[in-house]
Amino acid sequence: MIDKLSLIAVYPELILLLMGCVIALFDLSVKSRSRTATYVVTMLTLAVVAALQASYASTGQTIYAFGHMVVSDVMGNWLKCFATLAMMVTLVYGRPYAADRDMLRGGEMFVLSIFSLLGMFVMISGNNFLVIYMGVELLTLSSYALVALRRDHTQSIEAAMKYFVLGALASGFLLYGISMIYGATGSLDLQEVLKAVTSGQIKHQVLVFGLVFLVAGLAFKLGVVPFHMWIPDVYQGSPTAVTLMIGGAPKLAAFAVTVRILVEGLTPLAFDWQQMLMLLAIASLAIGNFAAIAQTNIKRMLAFSTISHMGFVLIGMMSGLVNGHAGAAGGAYSSSMFYVISYVLTTLASFGVILLLARNGFESEEISDFAGLNQRSPFYAGVMALCLFSLAGIPPMIGFYAKLAVLQALIASGGTLHLALAVFAVMMSLVGAFYYLRVVKVMYFDAPTCSGEVTAPFEVHAVLSMNGALLLVLGLLPGGLMALCASAIKQMLTS
Repeated sequence: MIDKLSLIAVYPELILLLMGCVIALFDLSVKSRSRTATYVVTMLTLAVVAALQASYASTGQTIYAFGHMVVSDVMGNWLKCFATLAMMVTLVYGRPYAADRDMLRGGEMFVLSIFSLLGMFVMISGNNFLVIYMGVELLTLSSYALVALRRDHTQSIEAAMKYFVLGALASGFLLYGISMIYGATGSLDLQEVLKAVTSGQIKHQVLVFGLVFLVAGLAFKLGVVPFHMWIPDVYQGSPTAVTLMIGGAPKLAAFAVTVRILVEGLTPLAFDWQQMLMLLAIASLAIGNFAAIAQTNIKRMLAFSTISHMGFVLIGMMSGLVNGHAGAAGGAYSSSMFYVISYVLTTLASFGVILLLARNGFESEEISDFAGLNQRSPFYAGVMALCLFSLAGIPPMIGFYAKLAVLQALIASGGTLHLALAVFAVMMSLVGAFYYLRVVKVMYFDAPTCSGEVTAPFEVHAVLSMNGALLLVLGLLPGGLMALCASAIKQMLTS
């Protein structure tokens, strides 16, 4: 029999599951081509879930449910709250775009977005390898369908096929790693795995062999080199609204799963997985930034930039434990959490502008499409410039403080190698600044290729304005969000 505490822990997930089914049935009676009623019900559902997650997080409680298979803690609840808000913003930005391209003939986009969010929730709450894998599959299967949602568009279908094939490969890596860890420890529960590994009675080689496959699967979900090959093609080929769904909120879930598995389950193997993360971070920073320079398609450029940003997230993750001591763990992991939240916030605004400039029959995907944007719409050019400055790590944007926090954690962990990596990361950030500032130059100094003022629906304008303002405000006053991340990580480490 399911106890009451277990149900309380998964109320948000139950609401999403129930409303996903209700919205699928409700949409059958909606006749409007813009699916206004379906959109409103979806947004109300997400607003309720976000408020519920925020209230859970504010209590500061940790609840283990369903025989320790699920955990509801402060870190998970805040990440789920932010993921829900990111999905709401994505739907606000993406709905006009989807309506123009006849992607709202049914309510699939809204239903699949809810189920993909449910997959993220399961990933974030998973305290058992099997539960985490179920969440990963629910998210990825929903994402495959979303990428192929524009059924008459060849590029979208091709992107969906690539995503499906490479996603299946990554799932195989993850499953094989899980099976090796299970074979060695005899358990799928993260706490039991931790106890078994800590006992020292299991062959180190077997554990490391399974760890390699686990890290490979996680690296695919984060999109870091050498498991990055799907990102540029899927970002470019997907409808832009779906690109934002893939490039935004799921990064929060991928970060949570990485923390759950590596920090909560496999801390005794930290020396091994930290070395792996270091190599992945170095490769991601180098290849992501240098490959982005050659791109003329802005979605593809932002895809390669994503790879480099995930390299920064890994730098924070690999700085937590030094010679087996966890003194710097809280600061390091909280800097990674802050970085991934700031990255998602910036990504939402940048793709919001790209979606805004897209018109019926025209995709605003080339960097040249942004030529003279300041002359057509100084406000939206300003918002895009804020996003690019933040991504480049230029003060006083939030992206600058995020990079600074990660580099501080890296340097604080000590060691000549870590100092060299910090210098390398700064050099790669300078490379990244080139291709971001190139877009700013095109917006402000090139002659416009088309005339006419850029207009947006009221809700899109309002949300985009707040989104852009947050990049600046949180850059000037990052203390509140940083304290929230530090508190969440501290509670996770001590529970």
